[in-house]
Amino acid sequence: MSTSSTSWSACLMTAVLVGLGLTAGVRPAYAQQRDPNHPAPLDTISVEAYQGWKQFELNCARCHGEYGVGTSFAPALIVSLKDGGTIPTKELFIQTVCAGRPEKGMPAWCSLGLEMDKIQNIYAYLKGRADGKIHAGRPGVKAGPEPGKSSS
Repeated sequence: MSTSSTSWSACLMTAVLVGLGLTAGVRPAYAQQRDPNHPAPLDTISVEAYQGWKQFELNCARCHGEYGVGTSFAPALIVSLKDGGTIPTKELFIQTVCAGRPEKGMPAWCSLGLEMDKIQNIYAYLKGRADGKIHAGRPGVKAGPEPGKSSS
């Protein structure tokens, strides 16, 4: 192969790569489009609130609705935890979750093994939602030390 054909091949390869957006860390145009099934998080929240969101989705959302908005058979916890709501304090929230409301079909979560730190994290998440600091949707987590590890 001659030098001129080698440089022509290199130019052609570069043009193809640039056209595909595969040079210097540039993502192709199709990869830059938003994925409607996996939207970016609206909020970045504390590790505690993020862990609370995960526990809420695992244990509570099936009755209280995704993100605490309520359903036809369980109340909207983001309304109950607002100032002046039916659960005005963290203590009352913890008591309600621990003891449950068997007459309304809510299990006693403490007797089912849900640990206190998880209940407190659920409260942190729901209180943020009730106060309008956390929007509906999957939140992001603030970078920081892993739960249970010190930052030093």
